[in-house]
Amino acid sequence: MNKLLRSILICIFVLSSFGSVNCQIKDKVSLRTLITELETRYNVRFSFADKTIDGISIAPTLGDLTLDEALKALSKSTGLNFKKLSKRFITISEKNNSSLENIQKLQEVVVTNYLTKGLSKTISGSVDFQRSAFEIFPGLIEPDVLQIAQKLPGILSVDEKISNINVRGGTNDQNLILFDGIRMYQSGHFFGLISGFNPYLTETLDISKNGTSAKYGDGVSSLFSIQTSDELSSSIKGSAGLNMISADGLIAVPISKKITLRVAARRSFTDVFKSATFDAYFDRIFRDSELNAINDASTQLNVDDAFLFHDINAKLIYDISATSKLRVNVLNLYNNLDYNQIFTSNTNENIEQRSSINQASLGVGVNYSKMWQNGLSTSIQAYFSNYDLDADNAKVTMGQKLIQENEVDDYGIRLDATKTFESFKFLAGYQFNEVGVSNLEEVTNPDFRSFIKEVIRTHALFSEVEWYSNSKSSFVRLGLRGNYFEKFSKLNIEPRLVINQKFFKDFRLEVIGELKSQSLTQIIDLQQDFFGIEKRRWQLADEENVPIINSQQVSLGLSYSKLGWVISAEAYYKNVDNITARSQGFQNQFQFIDDVGSYSVTGVDVLINKRFKHLSTWLGYTFSNNDYRFMRLNEGNSFANTLDVRHVANASVTYNTEHLKIGIGLNWHSGRPYTAVSEIQNPNNTTIEFDEPNEARLPSYFRTDFSALYNFKLSDKANAQIGASIWNVFNRTNIINRFYSLEGTNTIVQVDNRALEFTPNFSFRVNF
Repeated sequence: MNKLLRSILICIFVLSSFGSVNCQIKDKVSLRTLITELETRYNVRFSFADKTIDGISIAPTLGDLTLDEALKALSKSTGLNFKKLSKRFITISEKNNSSLENIQKLQEVVVTNYLTKGLSKTISGSVDFQRSAFEIFPGLIEPDVLQIAQKLPGILSVDEKISNINVRGGTNDQNLILFDGIRMYQSGHFFGLISGFNPYLTETLDISKNGTSAKYGDGVSSLFSIQTSDELSSSIKGSAGLNMISADGLIAVPISKKITLRVAARRSFTDVFKSATFDAYFDRIFRDSELNAINDASTQLNVDDAFLFHDINAKLIYDISATSKLRVNVLNLYNNLDYNQIFTSNTNENIEQRSSINQASLGVGVNYSKMWQNGLSTSIQAYFSNYDLDADNAKVTMGQKLIQENEVDDYGIRLDATKTFESFKFLAGYQFNEVGVSNLEEVTNPDFRSFIKEVIRTHALFSEVEWYSNSKSSFVRLGLRGNYFEKFSKLNIEPRLVINQKFFKDFRLEVIGELKSQSLTQIIDLQQDFFGIEKRRWQLADEENVPIINSQQVSLGLSYSKLGWVISAEAYYKNVDNITARSQGFQNQFQFIDDVGSYSVTGVDVLINKRFKHLSTWLGYTFSNNDYRFMRLNEGNSFANTLDVRHVANASVTYNTEHLKIGIGLNWHSGRPYTAVSEIQNPNNTTIEFDEPNEARLPSYFRTDFSALYNFKLSDKANAQIGASIWNVFNRTNIINRFYSLEGTNTIVQVDNRALEFTPNFSFRVNF
């Protein structure tokens, strides 16, 4: 038994025997261990971010101090703020950090090092990611939060795209993605292969698959809440780096003691230099797209493509006073592709064909928060979010030009108030959103133009109460949200429930449920929309062809955490109503049929994690059964969901020291459903005859990833990091989608979309 553990056991023995702690540990102990002792000793609860206390050890000499005296002594020893919100609740923050922000965002953590260091599971069932504590993930050399999220059981991207994350069998448009409270309608660069959010800009990510707080609407499948740093900086700090796709830089500049400006920018250099990483990405996206087709030409002479992306963020942090905070945030994402083809037609004429596609997002948010006396805090946030997708496709050989545009404008405001008592926390508020969506399609030869714009205003009232038992063994959160859709005079009532109970010291049982709704969805009209690259268009509900989507979900989970082991299992049932056939991306006999239906998922998520001193190993597994039911499709009978991946498993091992980090991971899942063509085809038909919908299965998917990072010092004020990774180490061919097209009059062509092949990457970064 080591010396530290022996000392702690002696203290526990004295506490249980004499009812007070008079034990003074001569050796230093971690602040986390001491906090646990103080919570028991004084019957209080501390809230803090892992990164705030990680690595801090002290030699406590608390003796018979009162709570206030103990907090004052700890503040002096650690240099941290210990702020009492009430008789039971205390927050820990850095001296320059906003205690109010900690109060609003932090929840009780029940599992630390969930998967790996930097990931924690909260008492409400959500998973919290802290970038500053993150170590490494196989295949990644940057802390890309949307890639990391896919390692969690129940979260998968069936086509490897960040812009198509599927949570418990749902489509990507059913995920609510917030960036500092601003709703984002674009989450990826490079048409979904790269995260749209700078990995070094993100400070935390909260992921909720069920039991979402009542203050959040929309997102019937999940919530991804991304937060950037809210800390003031006393000196200029920053970092800069590059990989084989892009370069970026961040800087924090103190304007005054109360104001800090943070600016971050990232830009690809793929328009001037094309690396092996770019070639792999480009081949993955464009291999089966319309841009790769020569149309009526016999010989392609030249292809000139220029692709670039950038993202820019600026954030003003203003601590008006110790209790009043103002935050102003601006984010811009941009993608551009110019594609020029020169070919010789069948008449030996040189023809030039130019195409372009632009994808851009702009988000602006303002947040003001105020801490009042007696545990009352209020906040108000207003934001504007714009998403615009434009495509211009000239088909010279056909004498035709196609222009397409999809634009979303979202204006939102939310007011909420939180009141904290000894064992309770109450939340109440109001939210208003006005969302406008426009779709333009214009074709020449023959001339055709269609422009549709719709607007929906939504009012929401929400209320929530949280209760902790004195021992912290029990937690209950009850929430209620009412969404009123002004256009349809329709009110949706959405209850939310989280119950978490600790038993047998190391076990926890959780019961979670929610009802949610959303008025926005994505549709897919044709296979070759936007060149077959970005096919999804946002569309608002009209309560006729596109109704408001409703979901119901319940889950039951059991977890065990002790001595570096984390074992958890969560069974769930989810039903989502009012989905449209046009939003599911059918590429079979249902491709052009409009219908409204539902899908239901039954599944279980399992995680086993063991952490040693320098090693972390984990195994994640998900089993699920996901079925559609449409009245007009398949004669009303249920059939497999296009996203019905029955078995998903990933296993990883990471090795971490102060300077070197290495990760190796295996990713496997069973094949997606697809619809095979019938063996018997009618030669007189101009369409393909299909078998039963989604009865066939693709081959299983398997991928091995590797990554390594090495940290070293450049000077007293700067350090550096180099990294290397390989995605799909063994260059395995994985088919992620299969569909059929008809060429000529009766020739059926099978199209297999393949996943990323062997993809290396390299990075270099400097922090100062």
